[in-house]
Formats: sequence, structure tokens, C-alpha cells
Amino acid sequence: MSGVETVHGYYDAFNRGDRDAMLALLTDDVVHDLNQGARETGRDAFRTFMARMDRCYSEQLRDIVVMTSADGARAAAEYVVHGTYLANDEGLPAATGQRYVLPGGAFFELRDGRIARVTNYYNLGDWIEQVTRAS
Repeated sequence: MSGVETVHGYYDAFNRGDRDAMLALLTDDVVHDLNQGARETGRDAFRTFMARMDRCYSEQLRDIVVMTSADGARAAAEYVVHGTYLANDEGLPAATGQRYVLPGGAFFELRDGRIARVTNYYNLGDWIEQVTRAS
């Protein structure tokens, strides 16, 4: 599977809510850089992160564009998040079912057909403004 196919498979699984398929595309020692936050390592940490995300948010990613380096070792993706804030997430405004639309992106390291690192980015200030305004 090419890097583009791996990353698209990861996002296709995300949009289907198929966390097992997402996790299968990660290396055991995957490094996950959370947006404007900590670095977590390992598939179990990623599973825990996704459980929190699924409790607090319902999201679909649209307009996904994936690019890879010539050697296939790195990839980048740009997308638009269409979401609903379902439950309070620690340190963030209260959730009342607010909807948001937010551009985002991610950087990947790929190894042996799997994702070895994913670094996510979106504008947290924009998200806070949207959910605060929608309250």
C-alpha cells in the first residue's frame, strides 16, 4: 500500500468510526503529537485518545488532500473538519451540541506500510470562538 493509500485508509476508517481499522494502520510504537499539546507514544495511548475524542466529539473529515514525499517515508494531509461538540472536554468551553467547521492538517511518518507518527494541527482559537459563539 502506498503512503497516499495508507493515509486515505486511515481517514476513511476515521469517517466510518472504525477505530480498529484505524489502529491497524498504526505501528505499535506510533508517536502521536496532539494539536498544541503533548506527545503520546504507542497504540494503546492512541486508543485511549480516540475514546475521549469519540465521547466529546462527532466529526467527519471532508475535502481530504494527501501528499507524500518522493521516497514515501512522509506524508501530509489537509482537510476540513465538520463536527459537533457533544460533551465537555477538559479545559475547554462547555459542550452544548455546538457545530463547527474547521480546516486542519496532519503530518505523518510512514514505515512498512503503516503510520509511525501523526502530528495533528488545527487552529484551537478558531474552534473555541466557533463553539463559544454557538453556545
